[in-house]
Amino acid sequence: MAKRGILSYLLLKPVSIVYGWVMAVRNMMFDKGILKQTEFDIPVITVGNISMGGSGKTPHTEYILDKLTNDYHIGMLSRGYKRRTKGFVLATENSHVEDIGDEPYQIFQKFRSRNVMVAACEKRVEGIEKMREIDPDLQMIVLDDAFQHRYVKPKLSVVLMEFNRPAYKDSMLPFGRLREPMRALNRADIIVVTKCPETMSPMQRRLISENLNLFPYQKLLFSRYKYMRPRAVFSEAQQELALLDMENLTESDSLLSVTGVANPRPFVRQLRKFKAKVKIKRFSDHHNFTQSDLESINEKFMAMKGKRKYIITTEKDVMRLMNNPYFPHHLRKLIYYLPIRVVFDDGNEQPLDEVIKQLLRNNSFIR
Repeated sequence: MAKRGILSYLLLKPVSIVYGWVMAVRNMMFDKGILKQTEFDIPVITVGNISMGGSGKTPHTEYILDKLTNDYHIGMLSRGYKRRTKGFVLATENSHVEDIGDEPYQIFQKFRSRNVMVAACEKRVEGIEKMREIDPDLQMIVLDDAFQHRYVKPKLSVVLMEFNRPAYKDSMLPFGRLREPMRALNRADIIVVTKCPETMSPMQRRLISENLNLFPYQKLLFSRYKYMRPRAVFSEAQQELALLDMENLTESDSLLSVTGVANPRPFVRQLRKFKAKVKIKRFSDHHNFTQSDLESINEKFMAMKGKRKYIITTEKDVMRLMNNPYFPHHLRKLIYYLPIRVVFDDGNEQPLDEVIKQLLRNNSFIR
């Protein structure tokens, strides 16, 4: 082990052990009823993980909303990470990213036409109660990133685990990335292994299943991202969009990857499938782009060589860039994003939405 690794182990591993004990005691207090959980008379579905960031919570939340809105009148509640407001905030046509957070704002923009209520509130019990006061006809609540928020007792828990970062190979924070010990997965009804490779063998699925060692009642699914055709971030780019065919890019073209997500590696790998040269400008997860940040993006872009040059960003970053007053006007026609769609592996017996419907039917929650 390298010197830095040994020092990190000696300093952080004891803290991780203590943190694991604290989380175990907290979970025990919920399990024994010492800490109160509130259960609602409509199904509440949590979508979360036991690791820090990058597992694909928002795309999978969107998948659930997209598939179930024809059967349910749904509300989606988030804490609204890095928003500049406090307490309960309902998303409306006048809302901004700063009001509810980038992920809820993205979901609101996608599903407002389908009558999905979107809100942000740190206290999820209070948030659900207020949403139901506003719209008593709500039939389901989806909680984004709420597996650890145990004050709400969900009807179903969906836990995501990244293929390249399996929980059984990780350690507790701060030495590792785990928010809870592995045994916390016992609370999950559905575990989805996300960002799987396009070609996944039965052996790989079996090894993951054996390592997780789930109970018979738990469902294990495998999903991956499918990247769609690029879309314009600004209206100025619509005309140029017709010229941007990723398949026709050549070695004389250049792409600048701009990301503010927890794990940009799958996104960058996708860009590198094409022939263009790829440069990277990476920021932290949920990063609020400053004037200085945008100036540095502009400088890097202008220094790039290429017959054709474009900026490509993620769907999640669009919400923080398109409303930024400092975004250079001359770059508006040259920035695009790659939408993603969650696809479930052919090896699954059923896709996620069908599993959810089946489990809810078994619990007599289908109306």
